[in-house]
Amino acid sequence: MPTLNLYTNVPVDAVTTSDILKDATKAVAKIVGKPESYVMILVNGGVPMAFAGTEAPAAYGELISIGGLGPSVNAKLSSTVADILQTKLSIDSSRFYIKFYDVQRSFFGFNGSTF
Repeated sequence: MPTLNLYTNVPVDAVTTSDILKDATKAVAKIVGKPESYVMILVNGGVPMAFAGTEAPAAYGELISIGGLGPSVNAKLSSTVADILQTKLSIDSSRFYIKFYDVQRSFFGFNGSTF
């Protein structure tokens, strides 16, 4: 149920995307404390984006989860995802925002119903 949506203006190829998906899945599961089998990661590359008035490499992320989030967890997730983006896409951590959503079970659909 933790879902990480990543958007970046950096074009991504299949190999890079696969690496990001693997690394982010493991990191989100570990930090949020949920099984990897529940984690979904989306990577959207080549998205038109400006940050601080420039089109230099940048990214935006949203992490949605039913529980498991909070100030210390969010800080760790922000740092870890920023590290992944720096390593895989050369996006400086100062050019990355991430928003966290801790949602109620009834606001998250799965398997034709809600959790």
